[in-house]
Amino acid sequence: MISLCCSVCHATYAGDDTRWRCDCGGLLDLVAQPSFDLEAIAQRKPTMWRYREAIPLPPAAPIISFDEGFTPLLPIRFGGVDPSRDSGIDLSRGSGIDLSRGSGIDLSRGSGIEVWIKQDHLFPTGSYKDRGASVLISQVAALGIERVVEDSSGNAGCAVAAYCARAGVDCAIYVPESTSPAKTAQISGYGARLELVPGNREATSRAVWEAAQHTFYASHVWNPYFLHGTKTFAYEVCEQLGWRAPDTVVLPVGNGTLLLGAAIGFGELRDAGVTQTIPKIVGVQASRCAPLHAALERGALEIASGPWAPTIAEGIAIGAPARARQILEAIVESKGWIETVEDIEVQRAQDAMARQGYYIEPTAAAAPAALERLAPRLAGETIVSVFTGHGLKAGGKH
Repeated sequence: MISLCCSVCHATYAGDDTRWRCDCGGLLDLVAQPSFDLEAIAQRKPTMWRYREAIPLPPAAPIISFDEGFTPLLPIRFGGVDPSRDSGIDLSRGSGIDLSRGSGIDLSRGSGIEVWIKQDHLFPTGSYKDRGASVLISQVAALGIERVVEDSSGNAGCAVAAYCARAGVDCAIYVPESTSPAKTAQISGYGARLELVPGNREATSRAVWEAAQHTFYASHVWNPYFLHGTKTFAYEVCEQLGWRAPDTVVLPVGNGTLLLGAAIGFGELRDAGVTQTIPKIVGVQASRCAPLHAALERGALEIASGPWAPTIAEGIAIGAPARARQILEAIVESKGWIETVEDIEVQRAQDAMARQGYYIEPTAAAAPAALERLAPRLAGETIVSVFTGHGLKAGGKH
């Protein structure tokens, strides 16, 4: 049985209800019982849908998919010797990012930590958001919905537009007018109607709310089906590590769709007895827009208003995450924390990853930037992080 439950008043609704929030205004969560047949999973195609029995959709629901998922999990070293003399990059402020694969420096016996990086920038639309869009738009198709609206800083809009195109669903995507031209071109290319909204990310959220009064709101933040797509990140990580959980995961966080999905996924695997533990969750925010970090610094589970400044990590520049309390609770319950990074650190990390052959967008470079600083603290642990978005989506912005 699949149901929707309000996180505030605990009212329950049927899983096929088209509402996107509770009558009291609260956020909805999905309640379902996942199952994991490891032998059956091992025999299936290497996509996120190998975990079909753990994804809460009706058995007869059409699966809207591009065979996404099961992205590579590759080791990268952080916190090693300073490669700036060989790479030509100015790392004089101490980022010390290992460029050994591209600079000729042998760090195989050197300092630092090895981190397993999930290559989610290799998804069909170029970001991990395809995980959530595949499940959400599959639910849209199962409900027979013909038109949706969504708001995004870019990547979620690209993903929803692509999967709507796959499903034959009409969609309108609302984005801030400052969104990367590469992302807006991608959204339009899928045939979606693009709505450019003046102002910041919160202005875009307000604009789409009006449209959502009469059109299904395929929100990657409000609609919990999206989180039950992103949770497959955790399933894949644990399977790729031999069905064990890492000690720590380091994830960029804005609206928290990956972080919350990961928390759900790791929790479900532990509760099912597939793994024994859940990892510490370390969130990474841009210092120019870090409401979640500020809340934890105060010892609070509620965010305060800004003011916040623009940042090159546009995908996590969220001043008022709708699921802020849930994000903070997930981090605290895992015994994790939040790091902040400066834009210059993000840029250096983006450059350094490119010198190793990984072309990622600035938002995706936030976690590598934090890992440089975290290296001494996480020594000896099994650590997993992620490249969330491809560099081509940034349209050459640096």
